[in-house]
Amino acid sequence: MSRRSILRTGALALALAAALPAIAQDVLIRNATVHTAGAQGTLKNADVLVRNGVVQAVGSGLAAPAAATVVEAEGRPLTPAFFGGITEIGIEEVSGESSTVDAAVTLEDQPMRPEFDVTLAYNPASIVIPVARVEGIGFTLLAASTGGSFIAGQGGVVRLDGSADPVGPRALFVRLGSGTAELAGKSRAAHWMLLDQMVAEARGRVSVDSPHALLTPAGRATLARYLAGNGRIVVAVNRAADIRQLLRWAQRENVRIAIAGGAEAWKLAPQLAQAKVPVFVDALADLPSDFDQIGATLENAARLDAAGVSVSFSQAGDASHNARKVRQLAGNAVANGLPWEDGLAGLTRVPAETFGVGDRVGTIVPGKLADLVLWSGDPLDVANTAQQVWLGGRAIPMRSRQTELRDRYLQQAGPLPRAYSK
Repeated sequence: MSRRSILRTGALALALAAALPAIAQDVLIRNATVHTAGAQGTLKNADVLVRNGVVQAVGSGLAAPAAATVVEAEGRPLTPAFFGGITEIGIEEVSGESSTVDAAVTLEDQPMRPEFDVTLAYNPASIVIPVARVEGIGFTLLAASTGGSFIAGQGGVVRLDGSADPVGPRALFVRLGSGTAELAGKSRAAHWMLLDQMVAEARGRVSVDSPHALLTPAGRATLARYLAGNGRIVVAVNRAADIRQLLRWAQRENVRIAIAGGAEAWKLAPQLAQAKVPVFVDALADLPSDFDQIGATLENAARLDAAGVSVSFSQAGDASHNARKVRQLAGNAVANGLPWEDGLAGLTRVPAETFGVGDRVGTIVPGKLADLVLWSGDPLDVANTAQQVWLGGRAIPMRSRQTELRDRYLQQAGPLPRAYSK
């Protein structure tokens, strides 16, 4: 078999493994430093018992059921599986190959399509999934990205356990600011004009057959659901002035929002806390890369948290293929004043609760899914690694396309790596 055939075979095996349904196992993880990310906080020298894919008990001296796998943690950290951020994992395979990218829609005749739902294109066999999973990522929010409109469409939470369908309610994605001004008459003020008209249509104040209608009937029904509070509207926005207008709009229309980015959100921290708006910050953003981020600071997360804002993390740029960096964001926020426990919550409990899946994932609590990670050391320090990931109680193979290539071309004793030996 040729080297190319071997690589293709390995990739196929990984894809099939990613698509397999989780098989529940009975597991006792003994003597761990359990970071529950919940009301119990951190428990030293604690045990976690998993039965039928669910956390059954958390405590000390738990007995292992017959045939259960016992894992000796030896004091190492055990956390809930991490949130990978707001990404396109499973709907974007190769960024530069358009046939593998399904995150955006551009329709010339009627570009405002809130009914567009990217979860319908989700591929649980994506090679990108194991790459994120071996780094301790257990769930992510699939996002619709901007195509022909600043109303991008819908997405939802997926668990990276091979399941084909999203969990929890959908989220609607909107992008405001200079980045989408070209899609709104070249003025950010026009965002609000167009949003007001779409709200009027969804609330029935504009005739369906109006020649000036912006939404299809399906689009009206979709937007009406979010206006009724059924689902979160995730708004990508950075400038403080735009965030101020967003808060006024959300209060006026009585909608539930979350902010993605929020480089200048710290300037409005008290207002965000009062409105109970969670912010998903890029904790590496500290430079004025554009006019919307002149006030960017590494203390953004800490200042928001101190004011009582729920803080989580999501990165700009290639978030899907570099989902592992999300814990670097959290660690960077902690290094700049965010309390460690709140940094962990931003990778676990906060995103789970924000997007309506907190009853299943995000904390180590009896009755929730056993989505767990055992770490070599502090998980917010990138010098440490995930040693074992369990999703629904199933021990996930700690392999990915990248580890397969690493092992194949790793330098061995002798003049050439073993991949080149005859």
